[in-house]
Amino acid sequence: MNVITLEPKPRRPALNLDRVRADFPILHQNVRGKPLVYLDNAASSQKPKAVIEAIKHYYEHDHSNVHRGVHALSERATEMFEEARVQAQRFLGAPCLREVIFTRGTTDGINLIAQTFGRLHVHAGDEVIVSALEHHSNIVPWQVLCWEKHANLRVVPINDAGELQLDELEKLINPATKIIALGQVSNALGTINPIKKVIEIARKHGVYVVVDGAQGAPHLPINVAELDCDFYVFSGHKVYGPTGIGAVYGKPEHLELMPPYQTGGDMISYVSFAKTTWNELPYKFEAGTPNIAGAIGLAAALEYVEEIGREAIAEHEHRLLEHATRRVSAIPGVRIIGTAKEKAGVLSFVVDDPPMSALDVGGRLDLEGIAVRTGHHCCQPLMERLAIPGTVRASFAMYNTHDEVDRFADALEAIVSNAKPRMAMSNSKLDTIYPPTAADNPTAAAGELIEFFDAVDDWAEKYEYLIDIGSRIPPMPVALKQECNRVHGCQSTVFLHLRKQPGTPDVIEFLADSDADIVRGELAVLQRLYCGQHAALVSAFDEQAFMTRIGLDKHLTQGRRNGLAEMVKRVKRFAADVALDSASRAP
Repeated sequence: MNVITLEPKPRRPALNLDRVRADFPILHQNVRGKPLVYLDNAASSQKPKAVIEAIKHYYEHDHSNVHRGVHALSERATEMFEEARVQAQRFLGAPCLREVIFTRGTTDGINLIAQTFGRLHVHAGDEVIVSALEHHSNIVPWQVLCWEKHANLRVVPINDAGELQLDELEKLINPATKIIALGQVSNALGTINPIKKVIEIARKHGVYVVVDGAQGAPHLPINVAELDCDFYVFSGHKVYGPTGIGAVYGKPEHLELMPPYQTGGDMISYVSFAKTTWNELPYKFEAGTPNIAGAIGLAAALEYVEEIGREAIAEHEHRLLEHATRRVSAIPGVRIIGTAKEKAGVLSFVVDDPPMSALDVGGRLDLEGIAVRTGHHCCQPLMERLAIPGTVRASFAMYNTHDEVDRFADALEAIVSNAKPRMAMSNSKLDTIYPPTAADNPTAAAGELIEFFDAVDDWAEKYEYLIDIGSRIPPMPVALKQECNRVHGCQSTVFLHLRKQPGTPDVIEFLADSDADIVRGELAVLQRLYCGQHAALVSAFDEQAFMTRIGLDKHLTQGRRNGLAEMVKRVKRFAADVALDSASRAP
């Protein structure tokens, strides 16, 4: 047990939590037969009635295209769209309206900056600096730019608590350094980075700074003028607004010199077949019909946040984080990942004793009506630095309560205490037992599984069935868990070792394993369908229709469906090769 204490914060007046929760319709429902506890806010926050009604009112009363119409609806839509820009300007603390560009979100905004400003300023041999904490959205655009320009991507390391090592940042900066791109708050660990200090360091060396504010905007007061950053980007859906909308702040001296990111309507001043001139800021970067409803919804969200009070929200979320940290750190076998002194409302953890995959913990919490996020959180380099495949992440918002934190912690404690340790696997390939043939053909095997799934309506019971059959799959020797047997594209670690059954020309069988119990259940289903079957029958079987028939597709996330598809693909590719070889050997 490792009790962790966060830095204390001065107490301010609490927000009216009952009033806030009443404003979010989605919170008042049951999931899996239990009241919803939504702790996946770092992925996307829920929407208040003010946002929902603003979008609804726009579509019912004011919808038209903006900027180019002379009729009443277009004028009203244009006015509302530009008022949304004013609201975003206030939220960011931007000095000028023309410094605020609407985008599809943070990812789109970072790509805009990398492909315009980056291309202007980064050349062969130059360097771009990111940190080990970054989301893929603040790594890959810079990585692609560096590939294109023959430049170098450098990484600021972190300590074991998940904090930036500023002394190492200063060592990294040199005359070749052009841009530092840094998240304000880590989406995976909740670390609040010392952005102001980083910008001060950068200014001493004439280095530009791009701030990824996707996780900062929902939790911290923002004033880009005081920060003195060159660019700041954020997403609407993280800050109680709609998806598909966000904004970029950029200093006007940069924006004026940057070429357009996309071209088309509305971003032009004059077009002929001989030449085209660009529109003024900010429209130069807003090609085509914008997300008008999204901008209006974003404005309503930002106005709502200001009404509740950003400092009150931050204080409430910090109290939730303190409480959650105390509760979770006291659970035997659970280890908190990310123990920075300054954190926003994110709590990441792993279960070490008994070892449980994040996927299984998240699935078990879901059965209790508790929504969390599991996996690498689009931070694979960070997970590699921490030497873990992923975490379970609970993230908090203004509408969460101490009671919800207690429900989450109580459920987690029960899950861990009831978990059964796995049997140790042999390292020997000798006496390895492969699964028996379940039926005469895959269709017959599928029929037996369908009979069970048809008889059970409750997903919790189906889930437990999958866990049970997964616990009984034949053990896979450690010696077979090699890279050649690894199935990539899954949310857990999966191994498949396929072979042609000895003494047969075309019958296949395989051993499999995963660190996630639910995935072992999926593997057990595949073994029942395919082990001991002729390769041609395996190739012909429609497993997609089967998964739909038993309703499994409804209860798997897109990531888990992708992982299952990769497992099936591996089996079917092997079966196709065996069938082809068998046919070629036939007399």
